[in-house]
Amino acid sequence: MTHRIAFIGLGAIASDVAAGLLADAAQPCQLAALTRNAADLPPALAGRVALLDGLPGLLAWRPDLVVEAAGQQAIAEHAEGCLKAGLDMIICSAGALADDALRARLIAAAEAGGARIRVPAGAIAGLDYLQAVAGRDDAEVVYESRKPVAAWRAELPGMGIDPDTLAESRTLFSGPAREAALRFPKNLNVAATLALAGIGMTRTRVEVVVDPRARGNQHRIQVRSPLGEMQIELVNAPSPANPKTSWLVAQSVLATIRRHLARFTIG
Repeated sequence: MTHRIAFIGLGAIASDVAAGLLADAAQPCQLAALTRNAADLPPALAGRVALLDGLPGLLAWRPDLVVEAAGQQAIAEHAEGCLKAGLDMIICSAGALADDALRARLIAAAEAGGARIRVPAGAIAGLDYLQAVAGRDDAEVVYESRKPVAAWRAELPGMGIDPDTLAESRTLFSGPAREAALRFPKNLNVAATLALAGIGMTRTRVEVVVDPRARGNQHRIQVRSPLGEMQIELVNAPSPANPKTSWLVAQSVLATIRRHLARFTIG
């Protein structure tokens, strides 16, 4: 069976995912993309990914699955229409879901259309554990994001920090996951994913650190409850095309697509 998969956005993540799908002969796919600029299409995907004209064009193409990888604004613009039309979605820009009103609208749209929303783990691990403690009032979750200067180069000057002279680590934010995800939409989607899986946007605490000595994009997750403790530390290689995101993210999205299409899954 050939699956029809449409992307919203065709940046670093979506391009890597598309290439992975096209290389998988065991799971043939037809691919299309809704993108603002046809020049975004990498040469390796030219002629292999159809370009769509706006949401009407996407709906007319009738995909089996829509994969959003274009940023939080794209969710506000396109997700509700896709879900109302009955299209299952994988949402990569999970930070948008920190907006309670938007999340409620998307869930209502999915219910109306008989669609489902999936959020991939992306750069992190341990979501199954967080889901297991989600209902406990006595659980504590702390997440630390520690990334090198390259991941924050565009934002640092606005915070009064010179990225070229920064020699020591600096804490850029400390607070609840909701604020982190909405304040830093290009860097903190992970905070929203953790909070949605676990104890919520308010109780999940987030520390954001820029560190010129960081070995990669580092993620530390600590969970404590009467059920036990979990500590996870990941050091992910940054994406060669976008240092704000981990190279692993595209593989996580690809794995989520394969689970969505599979008859047998684990986890």
